Amino acid sequence: MSDYVDIYLDPQQARWLDSMEGVPEWPKVTESPADRASRTRLQNWLHDTFGWLGELCPGVVLALGLAFIGLRGANWIGTAVLGFKHSPVSAIMVALLIGLALRNTIGLPAIYENGLKFCLRPILRFGIMLLGLRLSLGAVQQIGLIALPIIIGCIATALLLVAWINRALGLPRRLGSLIAVGTSICGVSAIVATAAAVDAEEDEVSYAVACITLFGMLALFGYPTLSYWLFHGNAHSAGLFLGTAIHDTAQVAGAGLIYRQQYSAPEALDAATVVKLVRNLFMALVIPLMAFVYHRGEEQTQTRSVRLKWQNVVPMFVFGFLALAAVRSLGDLGTRPFLVLNRSVWQQFLSGADLTSGWCLATAMAGVGLGTGLAKLRVLGWRPLCVGLSAAALVGGVAFGLITLLAKRY
Repeated sequence: MSDYVDIYLDPQQARWLDSMEGVPEWPKVTESPADRASRTRLQNWLHDTFGWLGELCPGVVLALGLAFIGLRGANWIGTAVLGFKHSPVSAIMVALLIGLALRNTIGLPAIYENGLKFCLRPILRFGIMLLGLRLSLGAVQQIGLIALPIIIGCIATALLLVAWINRALGLPRRLGSLIAVGTSICGVSAIVATAAAVDAEEDEVSYAVACITLFGMLALFGYPTLSYWLFHGNAHSAGLFLGTAIHDTAQVAGAGLIYRQQYSAPEALDAATVVKLVRNLFMALVIPLMAFVYHRGEEQTQTRSVRLKWQNVVPMFVFGFLALAAVRSLGDLGTRPFLVLNRSVWQQFLSGADLTSGWCLATAMAGVGLGTGLAKLRVLGWRPLCVGLSAAALVGGVAFGLITLLAKRY
């Protein structure tokens, strides 16, 4: 009896008490060079793709979930709370506000970062390209030609007057150039491309991006209603204004969607998209010009302009949009699109593409809200904010004046 041992008092035995027979412990996931060497090239590619999807899923699912909540929430607010038969509240605005609230209250864990970047680039661009199926090449040409003098006037105003305001406030010339280009052409993309051309400092780039983010976000929320009031409900003119006066491509798409949802006017989104893509093409002209002006008198001017990569100044999704507009033009010819489809199948395809585009853009807009941190705006100071506000106001005012004068056919 003295040799008896109570196994239930043995610490080594106790560690098995919560085990489940037949269920193995989760192995530690590691991959060695030998593991990769033992697999085929296709297996390694599938393995890497599987891991890449795992990195994207949290952010993409979160943004898609907010887009869905925005749709349901907007309908509930407009009908159950405000009492309308059809909700006038935009689902995009609800999703954006929820995303902003999450980002700036509880914060956003790093695990969501890769997926949100994916929403703001490939998903957004794919959604914009699909909008090309809504328009024929003739419609794109018509809108683009009407918008061309308006775009040129806004760009010239921003480059000249913003530079003067920036100099009057005693800010670095490069900062004023970045804010002017970002306001007048393509938001953050134009700032980043121009920064490389004029050797901008990191803090100057950050200040310019913060200004564009702040005033672009305000325009995203305010300009759809303002344009409806300014142009008396004319959706085409409102689309011209949204595409010209708002800074970033994502913000223009969001404002066009808000206008479409609030006023049941898809023409505004179509016009805004075409105008913004035409503006984006001006990066290929303005950025080398800014590099030449800034480095004027230096021997390396010509070298610097050559080093600019054309991929950075000519957005490739613009050509995707035009290609799909060409597909729409060809598909609308005759009674059997592409000689193999009947008209009903073609219309179903276009409806499905429009629905897919809407969800892509809504998901990207939720990503915009989740990716916008407001805390960094506190360190800007009043002078960069004055330059950014002046740039936004000047471009908006010139856009309104030129649209009123030149776009009477709408």
